[in-house]
Amino acid sequence: MYLIGSQLSDRAAGLRFRDLIERPGILQIPGAHNGMAAIQARDAGFPALYLSGAAMTASMGLPDLGIITVDEVSFFIRQVARASGLTVLVDGDTGYGEALNVMNMVRTFEEAGAAAVHIEDQLLPKKCGHLNDKKLADAHDMAAKVAAAAKARRHLYIIARTDAAASEGMDGAIARAKLFVEAGADAIFPEAMTSKEMFEEFARRMPGVPLLANMTEFGRTPFFTASEFEAMGYRMVIWPVSSLRVANKAQQELYTALKRDGGTHKMVDRMQTRAELYASIGLHDYEALDASIVQTIIPEGMPQRK
Repeated sequence: MYLIGSQLSDRAAGLRFRDLIERPGILQIPGAHNGMAAIQARDAGFPALYLSGAAMTASMGLPDLGIITVDEVSFFIRQVARASGLTVLVDGDTGYGEALNVMNMVRTFEEAGAAAVHIEDQLLPKKCGHLNDKKLADAHDMAAKVAAAAKARRHLYIIARTDAAASEGMDGAIARAKLFVEAGADAIFPEAMTSKEMFEEFARRMPGVPLLANMTEFGRTPFFTASEFEAMGYRMVIWPVSSLRVANKAQQELYTALKRDGGTHKMVDRMQTRAELYASIGLHDYEALDASIVQTIIPEGMPQRK
């Protein structure tokens, strides 16, 4: 259980993330859009988490167009890293500007607790990688951002994302990826691959470079499992928005039922109980840290109407 005051690893988050990359097998990184999701993913056995820009913005009621700030993202980083104690890969969008802005982002994210970040070769206003008509940055301008990130970091693991396959084809995407590796990227994230053959070709033409696969739902990529991505030559896979999609669907059904029925009585069996919630967040363990807090007695079940 990760608590305030508990002993954390002395090893920097970026180095711990690199350790995970170097372990046998593909690194499975589910998205966690807030601290509660981070705890649940950790308790399910995952060693690392992903913080998606699309999930962050959607949870704020905003579209994923690169309009949130470094400080707003840092708020999410702090809660996810603190709640779970796990290494966190963060979506850095386009780096929030040019080289100096990227350097500021890297230092700010590291201080917030990030272990890794990816930046992409789009121009603002950016779009989700699986949407149409994305505008690409000049490849050398993007390489300069990667070099700036590598210069600014202490231990942060840097992943360069390229969205070029849709408009420049595989040759263009590969050429960009090689340029980004030369600039200092630790790994490459080829976005919006549309077939097994594309994933395999990209991996074959980038030997020795760790690659990240994106298994988002309702996008351009068919469903593949983690083991299938591993067989294609990928070292990491993310499920960026899955937790938010499930949570949003459940909330939508709750509000519909509440409006329809005038109460939550038909939804109680689908809720996390108070006891389950307190166990997840370690309420009693926190109470034990301060003797002045009287231990909570959790009500048993729901009272019946008389």
